[in-house]
Amino acid sequence: MNESPERETELARELLEFNKERRHIKSVIGNLGGKSYSRIDTLINVIFLSVIAGLFVIEVATKWLPVLVSLEIGVLLISIKIVWMIHSHNKFYHFQFWVLNTIEFRMNDMVKRVRRIESMIDENSGNVESRDAKG
Repeated sequence: MNESPERETELARELLEFNKERRHIKSVIGNLGGKSYSRIDTLINVIFLSVIAGLFVIEVATKWLPVLVSLEIGVLLISIKIVWMIHSHNKFYHFQFWVLNTIEFRMNDMVKRVRRIESMIDENSGNVESRDAKG
């Protein structure tokens, strides 16, 4: 089936647009949850764990800090870690919402196109039926 040159140029334009969106999504995913983000998250986890473990060892071995001060510092660090986790989860959920919203937008666009094509087919089939009735 030969396609018209207009259709071929439209398909080529859609393919270029798709590739552009794909590259953009890859870069966003890389920034959000890619390797660099997991390295930062791992580094922060190690830092928090080592500071809390260090405070525990210092408290038990040397009694350098009062017990309540050490406990308060530990609770503060754990609270900061929880805030960090909430922030990273919010970024993920925002990205997930963005992807789902984009899919919904695309689906609505496809529904509009299908309805337009159906109406064109209905109009053309009506013309064909009227020609058959005349002939």
